[in-house]
This record gives sequence, C-alpha cells and structure tokens, in this order.
Amino acid sequence: MPGERPPDPRDVREKPAPAPDTLAAPPGAGPATVAVAGAEFGWGSSGKLSAVLAALRARSARPLRFVGLASGLGRPLLARHAVERWYDLPTGAPAGESADAVAKIVEAEGIDAALVVLEGPTAMALEAAGVPTVFVDSLPFLWTEGDLPALPLDVSVYCAQQCVELPKECLDVLGSVRALRWVEAVIGAPTQPPAHAPDGSERPRRSRPEPFRRVLVNLGGLRAPGLADWTRYPEVVVPAVLEALDVYGVREAHVAGNLPADLAERFHAAGDAALRVTAGPLSHGAFLHRLAACDLLLTSPGLTTLLEAGSLAVPTVCLPPQNLSQIFNGRFHSRAVLADVRVPWPSSVFAEDEVLAHRAQGEDAALRVIYGGIAAAAEARNAPRSVNAVRDGVLEALRHASAGAEWGGLAARVGTGGAAQVAAALLGLLDGEPPPGPARSTAPRPLQEGIDVHD
Repeated sequence: MPGERPPDPRDVREKPAPAPDTLAAPPGAGPATVAVAGAEFGWGSSGKLSAVLAALRARSARPLRFVGLASGLGRPLLARHAVERWYDLPTGAPAGESADAVAKIVEAEGIDAALVVLEGPTAMALEAAGVPTVFVDSLPFLWTEGDLPALPLDVSVYCAQQCVELPKECLDVLGSVRALRWVEAVIGAPTQPPAHAPDGSERPRRSRPEPFRRVLVNLGGLRAPGLADWTRYPEVVVPAVLEALDVYGVREAHVAGNLPADLAERFHAAGDAALRVTAGPLSHGAFLHRLAACDLLLTSPGLTTLLEAGSLAVPTVCLPPQNLSQIFNGRFHSRAVLADVRVPWPSSVFAEDEVLAHRAQGEDAALRVIYGGIAAAAEARNAPRSVNAVRDGVLEALRHASAGAEWGGLAARVGTGGAAQVAAALLGLLDGEPPPGPARSTAPRPLQEGIDVHD
C-alpha cells in the first residue's frame, strides 16, 4: 500500500469533518489528530496498534483523526481503522533526514499527539517536533545497554508491557526511562471460543487432553530489517509442520502469515486426502475468528499471538524462533503453561546460548547469528536434514500438548487490559494531563530476579 512523501511545510491541508459515528466532543474540544507508527518487524506492532486504535475509538469523547507514518508491512492489518493518510519515511537515511521528514508531516497535518509501537527513532523524532508521544514497548525484557541509542528514554509516556520475568541486564536500561508506566498485555479483544465444534459436538475444556483435528499454523509477518531473504524460514518450517501434522492425524490445517504467493500455492498443493491444507494471509479479525475455532495453534512465537491464544485458552505449540525476542517468548510460554511445547532449532542451525551471548552487543548482533543459521538451514544441501529435525521436534511438542496444559497461563500472568491502559495514557496527553513520573515500584509481576539464559 503506497504512502505519500513528507509534505512541504507550506502545504497544510484542511482537516476533514469527523466521521458520523464518532462520539460527540465535549464543549470546546475539537477533533484531535493522532500520528500512529509501528516497527517494520513482523506484524506484532500493527496488531498492537489495531488494539489500541479500537480502544481509542471506544473511549474518546472527542473525534479522532489518524495519520500513519511508515509501518508499510502492517498497513493492511489496520485498514478497518480508517487511517486517513499514510506517509512513507526515508529508509536507511541519516537520523537528521528522518527527523526533518517527521517535522514536516507534523506541521502539515497538525499532529496533536502520537502513538508509536517499538519504533524508537520515530518516537524520538515526534517528540523533537513537539508532539507528546506514547511509546509502547512490548519487549522490555529484550534490551541491553547496546540498545540504548534506539530507545526513546525521554518520551512523554513509555508504556512497557508486563512480562513473565525481567532479566537483570534490563533493569538499568528501564531505569533510564523518564516516564515509565507498566501496562498489561496489549492485544485485541478476540471473540469468545464457540461452545461447540463445527460438527455439533461440545468442545472439551482446554486444559484437558484432547485430539487435534483442525489446526491453525501461523508464521506472522516474516519480514524484518536486516533480513535479506525472508522466505527461508517458511521453506524449512512449513514442510516440517505439514509432515508432522499428517503423521499425527490432523484433518485440516490452514497456514496463515505473510507468505509469498508461490509458497502458499506450493503448501496448498502439499495437502492430500488425509490432511487438507489451505494457505494465505488473514486479516486480524479473521485470524482471531479462526483462532477461536481451532483445536490447536502452531505459531512462530510472536508475543502478541501467544497472548491472544492464551486469552482464549487455545492449545499452542511454539515453532522455531524467527528472531531474538521469540527465543524469550517461547521460553516464557512453556513456563507459564507448565508444559514443554516449544520447538527449538537443532544445534546445527544455531545454539540459543550462543545467540544470547551475542545479545550483550545489542539485538542486531544476535539477529545476525539467527538469520545466518536459518539461511544455511534452507540451503539445498542442508534442507532435508533441517526439515526432518524440525518435524521430529513438532511431533514431540504435539505429544506434550495433547496431554493438556494451563493454556491460559501466559495471559493470566501478564493481564490483557493493556490496550485500554495505553489508550487512557494517550487520551490523557490530548487532555493536557501531565505525564506520569518514573514508576520504579511497578515491575513485572513475579520478580526482578532475571531469566536463566541457559534454559
């Protein structure tokens, strides 16, 4: 979906009238213009933006107008929120050039406040242009001192999402945030799971052992900065998953995610009489509907997806991680549900301890190890061995999952009210409320003792 170039400062467009379904503004309060932006890293940021925008629409007493910055990968997921205009920002440009582009957009559009998910430089540019900004950090457990330059430490409100455990090395980083506010998980409001399966039978309680016949496989957005070939992951993982599901006796599987068209067709053709396979991306709403109706989710362990599945108590197996945060997410999930239901990469692809050791140099150093290992695993000489190893790992995780688990454990640990909390923070900025001071006493729920990186 194309965007526009940053405008000339003199090209100030008149703001349109608010939509007819917008709540009436209180006396003296006109429409407010909110800039939104998310990281170009998978679909997680856009899912969180979607959840917060829905909460804003439901809670704001004044009309809101949204203008989008960058976020090209996730724009289709936000289509239902009527973002009025999208602007592309310079990619790979010096920080000063990007900041100038943001400042021009702010002046042209009359931006009153901003909501940014995991895109630190954009949040900093908005604040420098005089826009009070709410920054959502869904991965506070990830950062080390090497990541400090990319984090908006002085943003008006820094909403850190609760996590199962907070590693020791993150404490000093978060201690540098000027206006820290801990929030619960920022996820959409999924539909409740149907009481009966499509065949009319009553669905068993999720924590009990159950057969898995209808499965949703989720790969997420796949693309990320610095990832040269994002097709390598599905080329290894999807054939392994389909083989495992066929062996296990699953009847139906839909492979969702940002799949290249040729791969989607290939996976669709892989189905046979025993396992019916469909493939293709789903809108956020359609994904939540399928999630609520399936017997089992197999997903690359993006945190938003794991929390959405947990809020519905859907049995979930974590596929091999695509990036650094997914190593942590998979471990957090298995601990919270009290079952070993994650599939790590074989050591021939990469060793997680090696990745975590590189993390001290910043996220990018760890990602180079991960991306290089996955690319090598998909090479023709390595692919058969890689596929077989992942298939065996999936089969083992399926057997563990079939015994039952506390599938709602992760969502229960961190809460699910974060979208409303972030919306309240943004509305507070629009109403002129002072941002909160440092909140150093409200850390993630269990403790601040850190995570055993040698798990």
